[in-house]
Amino acid sequence: MVRDSSDDHSDGHVSRETGTGMEGWGVRPSSRGVPQPRATEPRPQEPIRPSTTQATRGGTVEFHVGAPSPDRSTGTVYGRGASPVETPQADPEERNDRRTPPSPRPHPSVATADPEGAMTDAYVSRETEDPPLAQEAKRAVEILNPSGEITMPRPPRRRTMCVANQKGGVGKTTTAVNIAVALALHGNRVLVIDLDPQGNASTGLNVPHHSGVPDVYDCLIDGAPLDAVTQQVEGIPNLWAVPATIDLAGAEIELVSVVARESRLKRAIEAGGSDYDYIFIDCPPSLGLLTVNALVAAEEVLIPIQCEYYALEGVQALTNNIELVRSHLNPKLDISTVLLTMYDRRTRLADLVEQDVRNHFGDKCLNAVIPRNVRVSEAPSYSQSVMTYDPGSRGAVSYFEAAQEIALRGAQGAQVGGVA
Repeated sequence: MVRDSSDDHSDGHVSRETGTGMEGWGVRPSSRGVPQPRATEPRPQEPIRPSTTQATRGGTVEFHVGAPSPDRSTGTVYGRGASPVETPQADPEERNDRRTPPSPRPHPSVATADPEGAMTDAYVSRETEDPPLAQEAKRAVEILNPSGEITMPRPPRRRTMCVANQKGGVGKTTTAVNIAVALALHGNRVLVIDLDPQGNASTGLNVPHHSGVPDVYDCLIDGAPLDAVTQQVEGIPNLWAVPATIDLAGAEIELVSVVARESRLKRAIEAGGSDYDYIFIDCPPSLGLLTVNALVAAEEVLIPIQCEYYALEGVQALTNNIELVRSHLNPKLDISTVLLTMYDRRTRLADLVEQDVRNHFGDKCLNAVIPRNVRVSEAPSYSQSVMTYDPGSRGAVSYFEAAQEIALRGAQGAQVGGVA
């Protein structure tokens, strides 16, 4: 309750009781009378202006279009008295366009068709291509050939191939072992002669080659026949191997005083009674008497070339030595096959070396290229070839393709030679 100190309002009491009109305020009568409100003139009604509506997301919004009321002052944001701002009138056609806003575009992930059509569109058939694991398993079965149904063409006569390159570490032993295994798994009778004193080919084929085992040294020095030192490779029925022991390291010195020292290996092969489709001779990384014996005994030379610059320098010296052997000791000797190994597709140098090799040797270079693959390097540590260690790897597939190409070229060459 509030009281005023003046006499005019001392008699009036105001309470805040709710009600309607003056009664709700509870004004008690005063002796001076209640002041009456002054009469005001009624304000003229504003003319009704046409309205337009526009549909929005929240509902319908109504807009009044028309001239401003004459008795209502128009102001600005800076205060009254300023000149009124004229609002541009919208074009009726534009207003009609604004009335119906375009519907939102459906999201690509939301299917607009019926559920059956959506399921049909979302279903992707995998009948045309197998998953990677199935493809690798299919390649492994094709390479291992457990049923023996897949065969490579056999040559009409024995092919003796010398795997040579005076540059070390280019893949001579790996190439000889894996191509021999690939051919043997597909119906060919293959013999591998390890002519390297290190005995790496014997290790890769899991053939005993410790001191005291009959080896190729007995053929070169003592004149033993090849069949007397040949061993069957375990797990591969059509593959045999002639091991090399540490005794072979001194064979070059002992051969200096032997008559016809360059043809000792050739005589041992001819003395053997076994019939083979392929004989691969793994040479040491040198151009000594052991390599010369291999070049004299063979009719074809397989040169593995690493895709690096140093390997190209070694090829020039090897080709010169092959020409000397051909002119003096073995007129039938020919470079029939060149295989690119350790190809790294990430480097430009590998592409340049491949181009140079193909331009120099032409059709003698195989289309198959052996890439750098860790499985190829791991296989010898388990005394296996990469064909049996991991038949689905890229290295195994590449050597399998190279063996196929060698077999097909041999069969085609024999047909051409027979027709001629």
